[in-house]
Amino acid sequence: MFEGLKVALVDDDPPVRSSLSQTLELAGFEVSAFESAEQALAGLAGGFTGVVVTDVRLPQMDGLTLLQRVLALDAATPVIVITAHGDVTMAVQAMRAGAYDFIEKPFAPERLVEVTTRAMEKRALKAEVQSLRRQLASQRGIEAMLLGRSAVMQALQRQVQQLAATSADVMIIGETGTGKELVARCLHEHSARRERHFVAINCGGLPESLLESELFGHEMGAFTNASRKRVGKIEYADGGTLLLDEIESMPLGFQVKLLRVLQERKLERLGSNDEISVDVRVVAATKADLRAMSEQKEFRSDLYYRLNVAVLRLPPLRERREDIPLLFEHFVLQAAARHGRDPAPPGAALSQELMAHDWPGNVRELRNAAERFVLGLGGDSLVGSSASVPLTLTQQMDQVEKALIEQALKAQRGNMSAACEALGIARKTLYDKIARHGIAVDEYRE
Repeated sequence: MFEGLKVALVDDDPPVRSSLSQTLELAGFEVSAFESAEQALAGLAGGFTGVVVTDVRLPQMDGLTLLQRVLALDAATPVIVITAHGDVTMAVQAMRAGAYDFIEKPFAPERLVEVTTRAMEKRALKAEVQSLRRQLASQRGIEAMLLGRSAVMQALQRQVQQLAATSADVMIIGETGTGKELVARCLHEHSARRERHFVAINCGGLPESLLESELFGHEMGAFTNASRKRVGKIEYADGGTLLLDEIESMPLGFQVKLLRVLQERKLERLGSNDEISVDVRVVAATKADLRAMSEQKEFRSDLYYRLNVAVLRLPPLRERREDIPLLFEHFVLQAAARHGRDPAPPGAALSQELMAHDWPGNVRELRNAAERFVLGLGGDSLVGSSASVPLTLTQQMDQVEKALIEQALKAQRGNMSAACEALGIARKTLYDKIARHGIAVDEYRE
């Protein structure tokens, strides 16, 4: 039921210990039974991960002392205390000492199973969070900037690694919020240009009248209010990297001027006849289909083909759902450090909600959700998911499986044999899964 997690049961009465062990084992738990607190501590010292269920009244060391010793070993271990009927003071004392819950004798087997299941779910979540934090801490280089363990993200990390070592201009294509600027910075930080400037400019954020001055610079007196010389963004990025974000919004009239700079690596400041040589790597980012725009005369085709040398396509978050827990934990840790908070691990219901959501805002939307979680602003729904009923584990796994198959079909352009090889499954198995998930293979064929 909970892989790798165990129940440590402590009771000095052999028939009771045997009965409780059997109850828990029939419910699917792996149980280690102990007749004393001392014996239990010896068993827990070897790296135990799970839940402790202990009677309060034990020979020598009692259950409350055991509770304190267990929490000292690992504060994440839930401890369930079994108290005698009517012993309210003992129960209160146990809860104040840090017990997860208490069960009052006599109790039905279902009560023990229910409390243990809740405790185990809590421990499993904490174990997952600890694992994610270890993974985050172990990330190095490009993997530390471009987080993700999915196949599509691993492929992107390899592509960025290969391109970073070159000076080739790069075009990054991705939906809003997929991290286009982060990828551009990653290319810069892992290149020989890292000691020079990384300059980002939003082509849609400036009026056309200012764009030329912003990119090329100007001489004093070049136009009204030009009271002094100004170095433009391209010249400032000399030796480094220039990111042209939302390049699809660049005015057509200016695109021909940019094309000349890209071809000759020379520019002229406004008001000057002197050419200035620049050594700059240009990264163009877009959420649009520039090829379609060029065919419709909405983007210069010559500029498109000049930029279309090395292309990085960023997957939307809905196509790499298996990365959501790692990314969410990363953003939670960042937000917690920023706001001085100590966040609790996300519960099972929230984890289901995160996996079920389609994330139209992609990674940016997930970062905002993590911020709300840390600030306690989630309310009934952290992301406003359209799913009215929480997804089961099977449904979540189906979503991930469907996403992986669709990624493979997209990468292999609908070639079934190549997709089977990429996924490591038999052709019949793939056909069965495609039929079960209702995947339209023709959409991926070119």
